[in-house]
Amino acid sequence: QVLAQESGPGLVKPSQTLSLTCTVSGGSITTNYHVWNWIRQPPGKGLEWMGVIIYDGSTYYSPSLKGRISISRDTSKDQFSLQLRSVTPEDTAVYYCARAPVYYSGSFYYTPYDYWGQGTQVTVSS
Repeated sequence: QVLAQESGPGLVKPSQTLSLTCTVSGGSITTNYHVWNWIRQPPGKGLEWMGVIIYDGSTYYSPSLKGRISISRDTSKDQFSLQLRSVTPEDTAVYYCARAPVYYSGSFYYTPYDYWGQGTQVTVSS
């Protein structure tokens, strides 16, 4: 059973950097053909995919966040982290980490997410 747990500050001031970590247990973040994602849900809105770190360490980001987002990992701890710079109140959301199995056929193709963290509320406010 794979478990994922988000951690980090629940309150961030505007213009600062939001930093979250997802700790995975019962599995490895380097398992082939599984990718780990950051997803958020602002209040009253739907889920928004933010970015992904592939099992080989490569990363891809949502164009809407490019320039503000970075995802990194510590394979020795099976952790990966999100940094979102220059936050505004519009970045207030519940943030989730989630795993998706993928297959490769010229490009990566997702299959449905199979494990999610419980989510962590982050509020951007002065």
